[in-house]
Amino acid sequence: MKRMGNSNMNRIFKLTTLACRLWLTICQQSSVVVLSTLLITLPVKASQNVLRIGAIAGPETELLEVARQIALEKCHLKVEIVEFNDYVMPNISLSEGSTDANLFQHQPYLDAMMKNRHLGLVSIGRVFIYPMGLYSKRIKQLHNLPEKATVALPNDPSNEARALLLLQKAGLIKLRRGGSPTSDINDITVNPKNLQFRLLDAALLPRVLEEVDLAAINTNYALLINLLPQRDALVQEDTNSQYANLLVVRFKQREDTRFVCLIDALHSERVKEKAAQLFKGAAVKGW
Repeated sequence: MKRMGNSNMNRIFKLTTLACRLWLTICQQSSVVVLSTLLITLPVKASQNVLRIGAIAGPETELLEVARQIALEKCHLKVEIVEFNDYVMPNISLSEGSTDANLFQHQPYLDAMMKNRHLGLVSIGRVFIYPMGLYSKRIKQLHNLPEKATVALPNDPSNEARALLLLQKAGLIKLRRGGSPTSDINDITVNPKNLQFRLLDAALLPRVLEEVDLAAINTNYALLINLLPQRDALVQEDTNSQYANLLVVRFKQREDTRFVCLIDALHSERVKEKAAQLFKGAAVKGW
């Protein structure tokens, strides 16, 4: 038998090495394909079925708690409630992606925030109307309001306008062109009692009620000091109010189907019953 020369041996060795490398490459590519297929077909992680909803601390969070239970029962949707104590941070948090939606504001307020801060947010559903009322610890009737009385109003633009429209409804002032959701104190054209205005954060208004003659307070804050609009307000908004609370999301997520389940839960009989209990009849259906 002839011995194989060194050149032939080297040639065979190279061919064998090349074949092995080719086989390893095919195996690796096949593994990637298999792994990719597995990743594509894996079920959605449970964390993707969670919504973080911002709300103002108080009765509204209790309503959301009922809706949370319904969403979990009917859609296996987990809702985490994130509480805030002011009207600015819920929209900032939503815009930055820290929350998925919020429930605390009406359309005029959202419009003002969108204009002033250029946030990409949108309303996808109406919930309840919580009437703003004019309250006082010093007088029982509006006609007893003294000259140069101090009137406390919310300092955010949309609720300032809301309060001014309510003062106009009460006959205490008149606004330029009848007023609008963007009116401010500079739009007051008639002020027969020469009322003096203090603009404060809405959450502070119940605390200063003893210090002023009159205050325009949102229902959610009035309830914290046991004030009911239909019982204690000298005048309140009616059921035709444009100030229904909204479920607001980022514009890019407006078609997320998880929100359909949440809206259905918020419009459920159980939530309406809870609203009647919490707000003692003050919450008005807004959808």
